[in-house]
Amino acid sequence: MAGTMAAMPIRYPAPLRPGDRIGVTSPSSGVSDELWRRFAYAVQCLRDRGFDVVVGELNHAPSHVSGPREARAAELMEMLLDASIRAVVPPWGGETGIDLLDLLDLDAVAAAEPTWCVGFSDTSTWLTPLTLTTGIATIHGQNLMDTPYAVPDGILHWVDVAGAAAGDELRQHSPGRHRAGGWDDYAGNPTVSEMTLEGRGTWTRIDPGHEDAPVTFSGRLVAGCVETVSFLAGGRFADIGAFARDHAPDGTVVLLDIAEWNSYDICRALHAMRLRGWFDAANGILVSRTSAPEPHGFTQHAAVVEALGMLGVPIVADVECGHVAPFLALVQGAMTTVVHDGDTHTVTQRLA
Repeated sequence: MAGTMAAMPIRYPAPLRPGDRIGVTSPSSGVSDELWRRFAYAVQCLRDRGFDVVVGELNHAPSHVSGPREARAAELMEMLLDASIRAVVPPWGGETGIDLLDLLDLDAVAAAEPTWCVGFSDTSTWLTPLTLTTGIATIHGQNLMDTPYAVPDGILHWVDVAGAAAGDELRQHSPGRHRAGGWDDYAGNPTVSEMTLEGRGTWTRIDPGHEDAPVTFSGRLVAGCVETVSFLAGGRFADIGAFARDHAPDGTVVLLDIAEWNSYDICRALHAMRLRGWFDAANGILVSRTSAPEPHGFTQHAAVVEALGMLGVPIVADVECGHVAPFLALVQGAMTTVVHDGDTHTVTQRLA
């Protein structure tokens, strides 16, 4: 846990309001022709909310990425530096968005009026560095393709989170329901807007010796997809130690989104992140619910415990912050308090 000292403020973008412009670009994977109707419907849903949506040139899928890395970086930078664009949301993540990091002018982003950036999965490959290097808040939450869904009780839609102002408080809680099957068929039903949440269950505390005991912890939220940010930990784009020193001297809450790697791979990745200092300032850890493989009975929970259990901080798993719907929309950089106690499973964030 970090010691108490003066901290530099997190910068929160202006509240998103109807009439504002939202930029849509694909810094990683674009959208195939088969799924384009879902993309168009998601864009229309934002327009129906009253937003002026600017659709970039790089949203199609000629390959596993939407275009050359130079072009993808340029389109993202153009939107981030355009003062008229108040939010940027990609359709989804992808696989190799890491290739554009060294082409992003994060100093220019830091000097500009901040813009809400939203998403998860491979999107966190650039969202997390943006927050860690500039101190600008971002939203680890639903992607554009998830935008048409009505969120269940307890969860905020990313548009509503982006509508919050500095000083506001946002409270979310586990709905106790989740998707047990795969993704919806966007090709066959591009306008689906109700989540199928047939699974039941809520958060589980898994740190050794405290399994499912009540706990409350706080800190500034740092979030990311393990399969992508694990490659950044300890490098110049993800200097979490500098972020903690400058912005979170009282510690962090670390959110881990486990997408698809099997439990052996996750265990190795978390060990690497630990050795590179990713959890040095952590007051507690949130781990997503995941349907990723568990070979030879080595569970995802066991992988997390083996890699991080020795840290001596609370670890709360099966949180709605990953690739299993529904998805919490959480402000990265915000002061975050987690309560896991009996029937209470809440995340309260102050934009301070």
